[in-house]
Amino acid sequence: MSQVHVLGVFDAAGKAAAAARALRTDGFGKVTAYAPAFDHNLDAAMGPGKSPVRAFTLAGGILGCALGFAFPIYTVLDWPLMTGGKAIVSLPPFVVIAFELTILFAALMTVAGFLLSSGLPRLKPAPYDPRFSQDRWGVLVTCATERTEAARARLTQADAEEVRDAT
Repeated sequence: MSQVHVLGVFDAAGKAAAAARALRTDGFGKVTAYAPAFDHNLDAAMGPGKSPVRAFTLAGGILGCALGFAFPIYTVLDWPLMTGGKAIVSLPPFVVIAFELTILFAALMTVAGFLLSSGLPRLKPAPYDPRFSQDRWGVLVTCATERTEAARARLTQADAEEVRDAT
């Protein structure tokens, strides 16, 4: 099943928000909005939900903490050095290493999660119109070829200035 990009250009944020909401409600596929400035109505219409980045941060923190304890414990068990009859595996000195690796891995996984959830790096550039950086709003819908005309109709019903196939 092939996918088609249909782009609608709007002169007002409210019209773009209505189009995005209608396309998402009808299940047309992936809907992307372009705006020259932030608009709360358009943001709400896109239904951003909760960011998946926080799961990456949590996973990185847990992994970092586990490795922060595992590496020193493995090291002292592999090369034991008895000093003053103290226990070979003593957790308090390892807490500093575990804390540092928790912060490091959580930060690195946050950046990785942000890049992945943002779709970066983008190997194929997304369809874009320079007017979206000036005074127009855009709604791009990626839908199945069979639903192209219905997507065009939805964008036209929302009072789009221009509706075209985007490449």
